[in-house]
Amino acid sequence: MKLYATTRRTFPDPRQTLDEGILDLSDDLRVERLLEAYSFGIFPWPHEDLPTLWYCPVERGVLDFADLHVSHSLKKFMHKNPYRVTFDHCFDVVIEACAKVPRPMQKGTWITPKLLKAYKEFHRAGYAHSVEVWQDDELVGGLYGVYVAGVFCGESMFFVRDNASKVALLTLIEFLRGHGLMWIDTQMVTPALESFGGKYISRGDFLQRLELSKQVAVPLKWPADG
Repeated sequence: MKLYATTRRTFPDPRQTLDEGILDLSDDLRVERLLEAYSFGIFPWPHEDLPTLWYCPVERGVLDFADLHVSHSLKKFMHKNPYRVTFDHCFDVVIEACAKVPRPMQKGTWITPKLLKAYKEFHRAGYAHSVEVWQDDELVGGLYGVYVAGVFCGESMFFVRDNASKVALLTLIEFLRGHGLMWIDTQMVTPALESFGGKYISRGDFLQRLELSKQVAVPLKWPADG
């Protein structure tokens, strides 16, 4: 399995976007095209009644692990943690749950049926991954994202019990740190991510980080692998 695409075949230079960060418009969501997109800092973000829009925004959300802030109350919760965490146990269920999460100031979901199908294929190809949080045998939270070019890009989270998505994120960070990674791509910075230390950096800085990550990219042995 390739860790990233080495050549841009279908996308323009990600620095040459419209003001909103839009780079392309296409419903081509094949595995090969998603791999190319993430290899060059591009991601899809559908809008209603339009073909899929592809973005490389002028400002990019990241979370540097050195800046990670965990509140005292969350540390106490983690110490008593009533949850069990798995990786890649039920990716399809996690992404479908994320698609149902109400978004402030947003009608519907950006995780459309087209994206659901595409990312399920991307998961089966080995590039998209999920973190699941369980209370007994009930799935109570989780997240999914993409690992390409030595960078994990977080896509979406959900929870139905207190702190479940936060437990998923912190468990993921612990796993990635253990494999030498020092940051994650969050695309945007929500209030929850900002509370953890998430911030925006310029597109140029992000693309430079991505190129440096490619130089040291290695396959990750996800816990579900054994």
